[in-house]
Amino acid sequence: MTFGQVLLVAVVAVPALGALATAVVPGDRAGRVVGTVAAASTLLATLPLVGGDHGWFGYGPRPAVQPWHQLDLPWVPGLDLRFHLGVDGISWPLVVLTALLTLLCCAYTLWRVPSGGGSGRALVALLLVVEVGILGTFLALDLVLFFLFFEVVLLPMYAIIAGWGGDDRRRAARKFALYTLFGSVLLLVGVYVVVAAAGTADLVALTGGAGLSRGTQFAAFTLLALAFAVKSPLWPLHSWLPDAHTQAPTVGSVILAGVLLKMGTYGLIRVAVGVAPEGARWAAPVLGVLAVAAILIGGLVCLAQDDLKRLIAYSSVGHMGFVLLGVATLTATGIQAALIGNIAHGVITGLLFFLAGAVKDRAHTGSLAELSGLRETAPRLAGLLGFAAVASLGLPGLAGFWGEAFAVVAAVRRGGPLWLTLAVLAALGGALTAAYFLRLLRRVTHGRPGPAVAGLTPGLAGAELTAWAPLVLLALAVGLAPALVLSYASGPVEALLGVVP
Repeated sequence: MTFGQVLLVAVVAVPALGALATAVVPGDRAGRVVGTVAAASTLLATLPLVGGDHGWFGYGPRPAVQPWHQLDLPWVPGLDLRFHLGVDGISWPLVVLTALLTLLCCAYTLWRVPSGGGSGRALVALLLVVEVGILGTFLALDLVLFFLFFEVVLLPMYAIIAGWGGDDRRRAARKFALYTLFGSVLLLVGVYVVVAAAGTADLVALTGGAGLSRGTQFAAFTLLALAFAVKSPLWPLHSWLPDAHTQAPTVGSVILAGVLLKMGTYGLIRVAVGVAPEGARWAAPVLGVLAVAAILIGGLVCLAQDDLKRLIAYSSVGHMGFVLLGVATLTATGIQAALIGNIAHGVITGLLFFLAGAVKDRAHTGSLAELSGLRETAPRLAGLLGFAAVASLGLPGLAGFWGEAFAVVAAVRRGGPLWLTLAVLAALGGALTAAYFLRLLRRVTHGRPGPAVAGLTPGLAGAELTAWAPLVLLALAVGLAPALVLSYASGPVEALLGVVP
């Protein structure tokens, strides 16, 4: 095995073994330490995956998927299924983001374990199992293997919400599970349609349509797009998201928003568009309309929210709308906007949920009306919240700007009355994003301190700064140098669009 192949195995195996070790090691704190070490080792294994035999930018016109590193072994020979993992410029930034956020969440539990029915080490073990599923989804190059990794996430995330969440956690966890199971059924049927028609589950061979008929591609894209829309989630299949985010513990919300939602948008690009490009071209106008509807409806709902975590949760609907709009244009600019929008949302919204959890832990409430005057009693916390909010609303120079701005640019470049109208409405949605985040800051950080925040201390714990600092720096770095993400994906995106009719 080459060094790259060893790393691919390690990226999936280390968190799996870490979860097992965390669960069996005696002592709660010792288990959390073991889990954190496993998460750190996983992050270290993801970093050298960049580049590979083809270099950072080397990419040919064929095949459409040309991994930097790949491992292709027989898995179920009788069904021609293979254990096929690979990484390229589309998946690698998401792999690193997943490993980073999981490490920050595991490290955060060393300082604070959310109240609930389980131990801290059980929570860390579940976080590592979720990491296995997410990383496997981003690395899988076999469609059946992709489906299996996609489903690994369901039960441990259900357990995290139900075991360590808020007062209404069990209802929120059930809603999450039911919606996700609905999406899973659609995904399974879509995978069956593709594999039965093409005779292979290999994503490298399937990308570009693999000779699938027009009707098969239409049916497959519809099924796959609906399945990924549930996971993302995209309007109108989003209603599980606010409840899950509001009731989940802080680390659960960070993983949910930061990387779990990206499984849907990544699947839409890699699988739905890649495997059924004619279906993607056929459905593009509908996707564009739904994307703009998500942007506008998400913004209007956020303007009416009075709970901090719920507002941040609904903001994800709008941000994922910009990602979908970029994908729907089926242009290089649009796909690039979607990819950097994924990374920016993961970084910024992960930071927002960390901060929202810190505010709620201190003030024991998430009501915007009861959190006024935060800058008077906890100026450092209020300052970080302000930074994250302006990053999320798309201030130029911060990570949130590029994805939203270039999704609109891509729609304009696509041309035609429909796409120009969608671009104008999306830009209006960007203004709504600014409006609800500025309203959030006015109500939380300004004014006289309410009773809930009057007794807060201005300091921040070292563990909090350790968890938040990497996200602050990444929001700045990606905002100032978007090539950190875009340069890796330019080749794969051009190759992918080369097979879209």
